[in-house]
Amino acid sequence: MPRNHGRRRNAHSRPGRPHEAGQPSGHRGGHHGDHKASGGDTAGVWIWGIHPVEAALANPDRTLIELLATENAASRLPAGSPMPQIMTAKDIDTRLPPGSVHQGLALRAEPLEPVALEDLIDEGVSRIVVLDQVSDPHNLGAIYRSAAAFGFGGIVLQTRNAPPITGIVAKSAVGAIETVSEVRVVNISRALEQLGEAGYHTVGLAGEGTADIAKAVTGATKLAIVLGAEGPGLRPGVAKACAELARIPISAAMESLNVSNAAAIAFYESARNSFPGA
Repeated sequence: MPRNHGRRRNAHSRPGRPHEAGQPSGHRGGHHGDHKASGGDTAGVWIWGIHPVEAALANPDRTLIELLATENAASRLPAGSPMPQIMTAKDIDTRLPPGSVHQGLALRAEPLEPVALEDLIDEGVSRIVVLDQVSDPHNLGAIYRSAAAFGFGGIVLQTRNAPPITGIVAKSAVGAIETVSEVRVVNISRALEQLGEAGYHTVGLAGEGTADIAKAVTGATKLAIVLGAEGPGLRPGVAKACAELARIPISAAMESLNVSNAAAIAFYESARNSFPGA
């Protein structure tokens, strides 16, 4: 199911309406937009790269503003895609943040509005990720990608101290931001209490955890895996709000894992009996 499709949105949000690429939109992207590119476009958010753009085009909740493509990339767009504006790769470079690897394809669209946590609970989403101040956009994108791969339907982020979902996140996520719901909450600890009350087993990854991650997630019908920022890890209040703290056994030669790698391992352990051939 595409992200947000058919869900009740937060009170401040509005439904997405598909726009023909190139038509202007009056809505401003606000804090969800990428930093201003040299082309001066500030409305909406830029998404670039073949897989992220194709996933965004396939999402009915995306309001499109403009689609840019080289001749070669335009010829590979799926049937029924909006007509892109044809330009050179160098011209596309000038419209995007420096260093963007766009593969000849870039899309400017309205940001997707976060959904409410209670919506995920009401819909019966059984696997949820909770991130406590994970701030690196590349890590966030990689976590989105792993979440989609292992059946996690939503990622909970704090309204502050967490990065916006920009083109950098989208490129690292390889299209997963379109299928894994973004949830923003003011208080992570309170969100964990809400999940616990709804029957979710909340497992925090922490070096001081006494349980092995495989045992901690086994048998949980509804599960929320909680990960903290690299270095500090989970904040004390967030760790206390988890039903259980678990660890990933690693060699003593290495102190810790990158948070996105740790997330992928935890997600796999929770899902390895759920997929054919696992």
